[in-house]
This record gives sequence, C-alpha cells and structure tokens, in this order.
Amino acid sequence: MDKTTSGWINGFIGVVIFAGSLPATRVAVRDLDPVFLTCARASIAALLGLALLLVLRQRRPAAGDVPSLVLVALGCVVGFPLLTALALQHVTSAHSMVFVGLLPLCTAIFGVLRGGERPRPAFWLFSMLGSAFVIGYALLGRIAASLPGDMLMLAAIGVCGLGYAEGARLSRRLGGWQVISWALVLSLPVMLPMTAWTLPASLDAVGVPAWLGLGYVALFSMLIGFVFWYRGLAQGGIAAVGQLQLLQPFFGLALAALLLHEAVSWAMLMVTLGAVACVMGARKFAAA
Repeated sequence: MDKTTSGWINGFIGVVIFAGSLPATRVAVRDLDPVFLTCARASIAALLGLALLLVLRQRRPAAGDVPSLVLVALGCVVGFPLLTALALQHVTSAHSMVFVGLLPLCTAIFGVLRGGERPRPAFWLFSMLGSAFVIGYALLGRIAASLPGDMLMLAAIGVCGLGYAEGARLSRRLGGWQVISWALVLSLPVMLPMTAWTLPASLDAVGVPAWLGLGYVALFSMLIGFVFWYRGLAQGGIAAVGQLQLLQPFFGLALAALLLHEAVSWAMLMVTLGAVACVMGARKFAAA
C-alpha cells in the first residue's frame, strides 16, 4: 500500500472515531460540568498516554518541539473539548455537527501556514464550496440557532484546526501517537488538579450514560482517534486528508439521530451531502 493511500485510510478511521465525540459530549454534559468533563477526559487520556510512552521507552521531544506541543495541547486537549462542551449546553449535537464541516478549510489554511503545503487553486475552490454549505446552513437557521452556541462552535473549530495542523507537522518526525501522548502529558500538571477541583460534590446524580460519554471522549476522542488522524495527515498531506472531515458531520448526524433521538432536518442532510460531494474534488486537486 502506498503512503498516500495509507494516509487516507488512517484519516478515514480517525474521522469515524471523532464522529462520536459531539454526541458523546452532549450526553455527558447533561450530568457533568463542561469544565470537569474537559479536565477529566484529558487527565484519563494523559495517564494512558504516559503509560504507553514509558512502557515503549519513547525518547523525550527536543526542546524545539515543546512550543508546537503546547499549541497541540491548547487546541486539541483543552480548547476544542472545552468550547464544544460549553456550546453543547446551548445547541444539539446534530446542530453542532454541521459546524464541523468548517474544519477541513481551517485545517488546510493552517497546513499552509504551519506545514508549508501548497495545494492548487482548484483545491481551495472545492474546500471553500464545502464550507459555504455550512455557512449557508448557519445563516438560514439563524432564527432557531443559539448565538452563544454557534460562536463557541466557531471558536472551537479555529483552535482545533491549528492543533490538527501543528500535530500533523510534528507527526512526520515524532510519530502520530507520540505527538498526542506528549501533548496530553504536557497538560497533565494542570488538568489533573483541575479534575479534582471540579469533581461534582455528589456523584449520585450522574447517570451511567454520562460516564459512558466521558469514557468515549477520554479513550477514543482524546487518544485513539488522534493515533489514526495524525498518522493520516502526516502520510497523505494536511490539506488533502483534512478534507475527510467533511464526512464527519454525516456520521455524527446519524449517531445523533440513532443514539440521542435528535431531529435531523432535511436542511442538515442537504448541507452534509453537499459538503461530502466536495471531498472528491478537493482530493483530486490537493497536490501542488
């Protein structure tokens, strides 16, 4: 299997795993505080990542890699989880999923700024077209939408795109699972005490679904998904493989409907299908 194909396969697996993140977060914040959820998921994943690094005797990152790892931690470990958890107190996971369609364009922009990639002009046409579906949906649904929720989701997309691109750039040298593991470990001295500080006074009111949601976002969204995702971005190109994120809303909407019984409107489906159609065109013109 050639490197590019492997990158697309790894990226696809990562997207499928990430698709469950927002529905799982939506379930968890029903009973858990968003700050506690963010800190707890990062702490659990960090302890697992630290164990892997120690057992497999991975060398420490160079001093020059630390600033990039800080950006990964701020974007993917803290920023995106916290901002989405806060947003999901105002909007449904189905509504928030549509905003994930903006991630490919955001990741591609940071891939150019931080990764030195240079896609062809036609790539940007398809990428912006996919994002236009998302923006059009947001504008058309503005009356029923929540301004705080939408603003939090847009901020989450911005910091996540930076974290994805920066992590993919480092993965070319350090390895995919090593990058997210070191970023998690870097955040542990802050996240672990915050987890203890924000722990609910009583756990009796926390239902099993909330704990399962926490378990999913800690194990899969925060660690396992990044193993495949960063490897895919590093192998197939940040801008190119990043377009697979246009598929994430499709999987997420299906999960929201099946597991949470949330309404999925025809407008949501049309936006998602339109964004998905742009993946093929963007993939064709990704290389400079």
